[in-house]
Amino acid sequence: MKTKMGENIAAKNQLSHHQVFDVSVDVHPQGGSKCFDDDGRLKRTGTVWTASAHIITAVIGSGVLSLAWAIGQLGWVAGPAVMLLFSFVTYYTSTLLSACYRSGGPHTGKRNYTYMDAVRSNLGGAKVKICGLVQYLNLFGVAIGYTIASSISMMAIKRSNCFHSSQGKDRCQINSNPYMIAFGVIEILFSQIPDFDQLWWLSIVAAVMSFTYSTIGLGLGVAKVAETGKFRGSLTGISIGTVTQTQKIWRSFQALGDIAFAYSYSMILIEIQDTVKSPPSESKTMKKATLLSVAVTTLFYMLCGCMGYAAFGDLAPGNLLTGFGFYNPYWLLDIANAAIVIHLVGAYQVYCQPLYAFIEKSVKERFPGSDFINKDIIIPIPGFRPYRLNLFRLVWRTIFVIITTLISMLLPFFNDVVGLLGALGFWPLTVYFPVEMYIVQKKIPKWSTKWLCLQILSVACLVITIAAAAGSIAGVVLDLKSYKPFATSY
Repeated sequence: MKTKMGENIAAKNQLSHHQVFDVSVDVHPQGGSKCFDDDGRLKRTGTVWTASAHIITAVIGSGVLSLAWAIGQLGWVAGPAVMLLFSFVTYYTSTLLSACYRSGGPHTGKRNYTYMDAVRSNLGGAKVKICGLVQYLNLFGVAIGYTIASSISMMAIKRSNCFHSSQGKDRCQINSNPYMIAFGVIEILFSQIPDFDQLWWLSIVAAVMSFTYSTIGLGLGVAKVAETGKFRGSLTGISIGTVTQTQKIWRSFQALGDIAFAYSYSMILIEIQDTVKSPPSESKTMKKATLLSVAVTTLFYMLCGCMGYAAFGDLAPGNLLTGFGFYNPYWLLDIANAAIVIHLVGAYQVYCQPLYAFIEKSVKERFPGSDFINKDIIIPIPGFRPYRLNLFRLVWRTIFVIITTLISMLLPFFNDVVGLLGALGFWPLTVYFPVEMYIVQKKIPKWSTKWLCLQILSVACLVITIAAAAGSIAGVVLDLKSYKPFATSY
């Protein structure tokens, strides 16, 4: 992400000696050049496709695998309807947010490099700090959730092979800690990718992996339906009797949360938009990328969620590929879970880059004279551009990954806590701030029809967020009853 790069001088210093010849030529009307954009930073190179890859990597997380369970709680009527509703809300509020990337005009206005910058330009005051706190707390929570999810998929590979070799006689209990540590070591290496712009290849690999395991989950669901010859499930979801009335309510709330947060990526939308080249205007490119990504995501969510529910009905597992709804073919499950792990390696980086950039920018502004923080060590790599090693980046990002790994090991049920963080983040980041900034930017009169419609949307999403948060708290309370730190096995 470009927030880490300095102003014009710092950007020029990053060019090697043979690139400097281009600096003063071909100045465009907006103040850009061959090497620099209108804000003096190195040319952005992102396209609709790279932005879509970033979004799909962020959105189609392993959450797709819990959608069969979510539809199982809501039933054949409410489940798909809620999914379509959230896809529309996410797309609409994302277009409002993408219009806030520039303040003062879509082509020549001042750029806002981060979500916080956009809030500062449009709303200001205490709202900037609230936005920053919610955004970065969410990103931190997602990093922990992804560490846990990846370890579960790694263990699922080991367990499916164990089940196969013992023909289901062995319970195959495995401790999750070694797998979380392994994921942490991989993330320490990838966290040294300097910024968002250089992450495009990892996002494309991760997006391909998300399609791989989603397709396998879908295929297994179709095969199961074909095998039994019937669609399971009911119009109203899991029946009272299988669960108590109170459990049905909490589970329905949690299902709303699962679906809502399966779509949520607004917290990194501005940062993704800051990698996109212009012309055309960044907001136009981002609207196309958002439409493409949300359409593809919704199609996959519908197919995987509905076929999983059709296959298992009320018994739909919380995770289609690791909940052992399927045992065979075991090699196909192994491929799917390996794809989940590879995807989560990329998704972890996509979500953490804005947090990395925020900390590094803040520290550089605080200590401008420090060589440890500001000086890059050039490491030549044969056949590639030289790698710029920054000691502060190396140390702080490594510490960050170690902390997220330790918390994951300490609280392996953290998925419920991440659900809570997601619940608290969904309304402010996906709905409230985009709506408020759009109203200010477009000068929409108070109490006009459009203003009222936007406020109704915001209040409705607030109610859903409160319900989802309540469901997640109920889940955490349940988990704490059987909690042993560092001793979780599956």
